[in-house]
Amino acid sequence: MAGYKGSSINPKKFEKGQIKLILAVTPLAILMLLPIIFIFCHAFKPMTELFTFPPRFFVVNPTLDNFRGLMKASQTSGIPMSRYVFNSLVVTLSDVLLSIVLSTTAGFALSKLKFRGKEALMEINNMALMFVPVAVMIPRYLVIDTLNITNNYLAHILPLLAMPVSLFLVKQFIDQIPDALIDAAYMDGATDFVVYRRIIMPMIRPAIATAAILSFQQVWANVESSNLYMSEDGLRTLAFYMNTLANANNTVAGQGIAAAATLIMFVPNLVMFIICQKNVMNTMAHSGIK
Repeated sequence: MAGYKGSSINPKKFEKGQIKLILAVTPLAILMLLPIIFIFCHAFKPMTELFTFPPRFFVVNPTLDNFRGLMKASQTSGIPMSRYVFNSLVVTLSDVLLSIVLSTTAGFALSKLKFRGKEALMEINNMALMFVPVAVMIPRYLVIDTLNITNNYLAHILPLLAMPVSLFLVKQFIDQIPDALIDAAYMDGATDFVVYRRIIMPMIRPAIATAAILSFQQVWANVESSNLYMSEDGLRTLAFYMNTLANANNTVAGQGIAAAATLIMFVPNLVMFIICQKNVMNTMAHSGIK
């Protein structure tokens, strides 16, 4: 072990040995950043640069004309954009909060409680990871129609509550909590709810942040519920409205509006990920450790 005394797997200070790692990772980081940079540049390009050949990656003469055009297009609609923003906020916040509650309570039960059939339930959840949204579109519609909740906020919220990947990550994170800690709480007279609220929830904050990001990304950009379950424009979401504007203006003059709409829908996802990215990395690191 003497040969390893002068080095560290994760040194706190810069060491010469890190240079080769930096040189290897930097090109990958730049490659990952390019699509984000392009989205921002594309939204601020004037019309002449949008159709320049060969295409330009960076914007040379940035302008706000695309966003002005988006505002003008929204003013011609019978329903103000603020209504779509309100709908998206209500649906997104409701889905994120309820999905976190569902994932954490189910994860706690499947990880630490003993009952018959919990292994089968976890396997069913893992199988659900294989299904793409298109595969469950018709069953979801039949359920919503049978429940008679079309043209209702519940039609936005209920189909996206179940997040199999969130449950998997949360359950794997809860597996790392020592059983002795939970047994000690039970010996002191704590109930399942007290253990869940005072022990489980504070110790799985990184997993909760990850589940929140995954749920937010799925709900914020979802247009399926507005397309299939809503016939009243006043109940549709901002994602549907932006998608409609982009398609309606899918002409030479409308490409700027489409670029601005894409940026507006992308920024909230980026901001939320930046805020919670440390917790996301911790969850991914712990989810596979037994």
